[in-house]
Amino acid sequence: MRRALYPGRMPSAPVRTLSREEARRIAVRAQLLDAGDREREAGDLSDVVAALTMLPLNPTDIVCPSAEHIALTRIRGLGADDVRRAIEVEQTLVEHLGPRQHPMEAWAIGVRAMRDLPWLAPLGRDPDALHPSTLAWLEANAGFRERVLEQLRQDGPLPQADILDTVDVPWRSSGWNTGRDVAMLLELLQIRGEAVVVERLGQARAWGLAERVLPPVEPVALEEARRTWRERWLRACGFARPKHLGDAGEPVRVEGLSGTWRLDPAATAEGFVGRVAVLAPLDRLIAGRRRMEALWGFEYALEQYTPPAKRRWGVHALPVLDGDRLVGKVDARAERDRGLLRVATIHWDVDADARLVDAVRDELDVLAAFQGLRLAMPERRSHPR
Repeated sequence: MRRALYPGRMPSAPVRTLSREEARRIAVRAQLLDAGDREREAGDLSDVVAALTMLPLNPTDIVCPSAEHIALTRIRGLGADDVRRAIEVEQTLVEHLGPRQHPMEAWAIGVRAMRDLPWLAPLGRDPDALHPSTLAWLEANAGFRERVLEQLRQDGPLPQADILDTVDVPWRSSGWNTGRDVAMLLELLQIRGEAVVVERLGQARAWGLAERVLPPVEPVALEEARRTWRERWLRACGFARPKHLGDAGEPVRVEGLSGTWRLDPAATAEGFVGRVAVLAPLDRLIAGRRRMEALWGFEYALEQYTPPAKRRWGVHALPVLDGDRLVGKVDARAERDRGLLRVATIHWDVDADARLVDAVRDELDVLAAFQGLRLAMPERRSHPR
């Protein structure tokens, strides 16, 4: 009999392997993009946002503002003003800017459920929430910070344009943020829970003191906040790479994909019923571009900032989900002066049958009506890739 190499050590349990189909269905269901949306109502908005952890925020209206579009794909009967009302009137949602370690990185700005503040607040106040160079800039501008907070205390809420730039050490970067001292300070104060966006008029923000605007909360301990964050993020993904997740969930492999992943213990593909959805470019299902490409083999990029001559799918193309597959991109634009949501073409990645074509048109009809627009489809047939 062969003697154990490590006496007394129990053999580790085999790591479960998910099929590609099972993994896709788990991901779609985790993002509430299965057929369950038919059962949701506008009053479920806060629950939906809490389940997703956030609605990524991009107020551009090339097609539809991101938070509203994403919410609509989960709640069919949502009203166009429901997200804004939940933030500015009902205060069940709050605009939030996450810490630098956020898995979505540049997309960490979003709308979150107000009920999540007890664990969001400690994360924002953690010294590691800011990059060391950013923290040094904030410390060098202690006087600027106090002057801005005092102005908000005396006169707020205030439009960002009315907040005085009395910076001590100007912000410097290689990007377009150089000279945006007030904006950068306010966003850092937002991460730290000291300032908050009270309302938006288009892309213009009005700011107030968080202690006056937000309901009082009792923050949890930092380690509990981190644990909650990891568990909630994993639940919203279904499964994800271990980075950021610690020991949350359980290890799994995915057929045909390298390495190990972490799986939400409650996640399952059993009983999955899919549907067709036309997604926003910042939808959480496709936010992890590497996972998207590995799991779906889907070629896609947001081309809003791509030179026109180099665009493949359109300035703000909308991915098409069919069950557990990503099957195309809709090149569309809202022409608000004409009252139209105009579709230039649909770039199909599959041979689209009549069922799929009709379902996509129905979804686009809903998106147009949501914004008070009429749908204008191209006369010529949309083409395959």
